[in-house]
Amino acid sequence: MQAARGRSVVTKKGTPWGTITGVILVVCLLAGVITYYLVKSAPQREQKSRDEAAAAFAPTASDPDPSKKIPGVSTKQYTGSVHILPTERVAYDQSPPFGGPHDGYWAACNGVVYPTAVRNENMVHGLEHGTVWITYNPDQVKGDQIDLLSARVKGKPYTMMSPYPGLDKPISLQSWGHQLKLDKADDPRIDEFIAALRTNPNGVYPEIGASCDALGPGQFDPANPPKFDPSKPGPDAKPMDYQGSTGAAKEQKPGMPAGQ
Repeated sequence: MQAARGRSVVTKKGTPWGTITGVILVVCLLAGVITYYLVKSAPQREQKSRDEAAAAFAPTASDPDPSKKIPGVSTKQYTGSVHILPTERVAYDQSPPFGGPHDGYWAACNGVVYPTAVRNENMVHGLEHGTVWITYNPDQVKGDQIDLLSARVKGKPYTMMSPYPGLDKPISLQSWGHQLKLDKADDPRIDEFIAALRTNPNGVYPEIGASCDALGPGQFDPANPPKFDPSKPGPDAKPMDYQGSTGAAKEQKPGMPAGQ
């Protein structure tokens, strides 16, 4: 009996290292997922804040064109629905152009960010439909600045963006009859311009309700758009007071096939 008591054994419970390791891995994984989400969603969340700040520039019946309150906006009057052929050019009076004769096929403009410069005559047609077109000088605007501009466009109806070689300012925004040139992608006037003019229903662009969807191969294919021509238009270019080319695609009405 005494020997048995002397040999009493204390059973110790082992540390559950496997469980602890598993919990640590799960916590690290969750932290990684949350960090990834916060980083990836930051541009969208920041853009939401910019949109909210610019909401005061939304058009109303009493203030049909709030862009008039934005410093630096230039305006001109242009006649709409004047079409040329895909083989023709226009001697535009502005660079980038923001109105005037244009190709009968519009550029796809439902939140499209074009990686390369696109033919002016197609882009101007998109403006006629109520689009805001953001352009930038690719020699001056790079990296995070491009991302900041893209956040204003990607997935948003009636917006489009493209580089514009030779642009005289780092950034230029166009809507029909309106233009704003800027130096920085974080300028709040970008969001004010978009709020004031994108699909403004008060007659600031000619064709309210017109489509911005891609027309497709043979008309305008956003995957292979007609290239921008940086050269000076020749003597055969159509003037700003041109009345339209015979055989050019007519304006597409809602519900009608393209070119009808």
